[in-house]
Amino acid sequence: MRRLAQAPNLAIATLWVHALGEDGIAASVQREFLGGAVGQLPPDQCLPEIWIEDDRQLAQAERALYSIQNRPQRRWHCRCGELVEGGFEQCWQCGAMMPAL
Repeated sequence: MRRLAQAPNLAIATLWVHALGEDGIAASVQREFLGGAVGQLPPDQCLPEIWIEDDRQLAQAERALYSIQNRPQRRWHCRCGELVEGGFEQCWQCGAMMPAL
Protein backbone atom coordinates (compact mmCIF):
# COMPACT_ATOMS: atom_id res chain seq x y z
CA MET A 1 0.00 0.00 0.00
CA ARG A 2 1.08 3.52 -0.72
CA ARG A 3 -0.22 6.91 0.39
CA LEU A 4 -1.54 8.90 -2.55
CA ALA A 5 -2.98 12.06 -1.02
CA GLN A 6 -4.55 13.77 1.95
CA ALA A 7 -8.13 14.97 1.47
CA PRO A 8 -9.67 18.08 3.04
CA ASN A 9 -12.59 16.09 4.47
CA LEU A 10 -14.14 12.63 4.57
CA ALA A 11 -16.76 13.35 1.90
CA ILE A 12 -14.17 14.36 -0.68
CA ALA A 13 -11.91 11.46 0.29
CA THR A 14 -14.77 9.04 -0.32
CA LEU A 15 -15.55 10.62 -3.71
CA TRP A 16 -11.90 10.39 -4.75
CA VAL A 17 -11.67 6.72 -3.75
CA HIS A 18 -14.84 5.93 -5.69
CA ALA A 19 -13.57 7.76 -8.79
CA LEU A 20 -10.22 5.96 -8.59
CA GLY A 21 -12.09 2.66 -8.35
CA GLU A 22 -13.94 3.49 -11.57
CA ASP A 23 -10.52 3.82 -13.22
CA GLY A 24 -9.54 0.36 -11.98
CA ILE A 25 -7.37 1.59 -9.11
CA ALA A 26 -8.03 -0.11 -5.78
CA ALA A 27 -7.87 2.55 -3.07
CA SER A 28 -9.10 3.09 0.45
CA VAL A 29 -9.65 5.90 2.92
CA GLN A 30 -7.42 5.84 6.00
CA ARG A 31 -7.77 8.05 9.09
CA GLU A 32 -11.48 8.36 8.42
CA PHE A 33 -12.40 8.45 12.11
CA LEU A 34 -9.71 10.83 13.38
CA GLY A 35 -11.86 13.93 12.87
CA GLY A 36 -13.06 13.56 16.45
CA ALA A 37 -9.48 13.87 17.70
CA VAL A 38 -9.01 17.41 16.40
CA GLY A 39 -7.89 19.47 19.35
CA GLN A 40 -6.08 16.56 20.93
CA LEU A 41 -3.95 16.03 17.82
CA PRO A 42 -2.76 18.59 15.25
CA PRO A 43 -5.54 19.21 12.68
CA ASP A 44 -3.36 18.22 9.72
CA GLN A 45 -2.78 14.82 11.34
CA CYS A 46 -6.54 14.18 11.49
CA LEU A 47 -7.37 14.63 7.81
CA PRO A 48 -8.40 11.52 5.86
CA GLU A 49 -5.85 9.99 3.50
CA ILE A 50 -6.17 8.09 0.24
CA TRP A 51 -4.05 4.97 -0.04
CA ILE A 52 -3.71 2.78 -3.11
CA GLU A 53 -3.31 -0.95 -2.71
CA ASP A 54 -0.92 -1.63 -5.60
CA ASP A 55 2.29 0.45 -5.52
CA ARG A 56 2.75 -0.18 -9.24
CA GLN A 57 -0.35 1.93 -9.94
CA LEU A 58 1.04 5.03 -8.23
CA ALA A 59 1.75 6.99 -11.43
CA GLN A 60 -1.63 6.05 -12.90
CA ALA A 61 -3.36 6.99 -9.61
CA GLU A 62 -1.57 10.36 -9.48
CA ARG A 63 -2.70 11.17 -13.03
CA ALA A 64 -6.26 10.05 -12.28
CA LEU A 65 -6.44 12.08 -9.08
CA TYR A 66 -5.07 15.15 -10.86
CA SER A 67 -7.78 14.87 -13.52
CA ILE A 68 -10.43 14.39 -10.81
CA GLN A 69 -9.26 17.49 -8.95
CA ASN A 70 -8.94 19.62 -12.10
CA ARG A 71 -12.07 18.90 -14.07
CA PRO A 72 -12.78 21.57 -16.68
CA GLN A 73 -15.41 24.10 -15.73
CA ARG A 74 -17.92 25.43 -18.18
CA ARG A 75 -19.46 28.84 -18.47
CA TRP A 76 -22.80 28.92 -20.26
CA HIS A 77 -25.86 31.10 -20.78
CA CYS A 78 -29.18 29.54 -19.94
CA ARG A 79 -32.22 30.04 -22.13
CA CYS A 80 -33.62 32.27 -19.34
CA GLY A 81 -30.62 34.59 -19.81
CA GLU A 82 -28.76 33.63 -16.62
CA LEU A 83 -24.97 33.16 -16.79
CA VAL A 84 -24.05 29.87 -15.12
CA GLU A 85 -20.39 29.35 -14.15
CA GLY A 86 -18.37 26.58 -12.56
CA GLY A 87 -19.28 22.93 -12.47
CA PHE A 88 -23.02 23.49 -12.47
CA GLU A 89 -25.01 21.52 -15.02
CA GLN A 90 -28.32 23.06 -14.06
CA CYS A 91 -29.42 26.68 -14.00
CA TRP A 92 -30.02 27.93 -10.48
CA GLN A 93 -32.54 30.48 -11.74
CA CYS A 94 -34.97 28.31 -13.75
CA GLY A 95 -33.75 24.73 -13.30
CA ALA A 96 -33.00 24.09 -16.97
CA MET A 97 -30.21 21.64 -17.74
CA MET A 98 -26.98 22.73 -19.44
CA PRO A 99 -27.18 22.36 -23.23
CA ALA A 100 -25.03 19.68 -24.86
CA LEU A 101 -21.82 20.80 -26.50
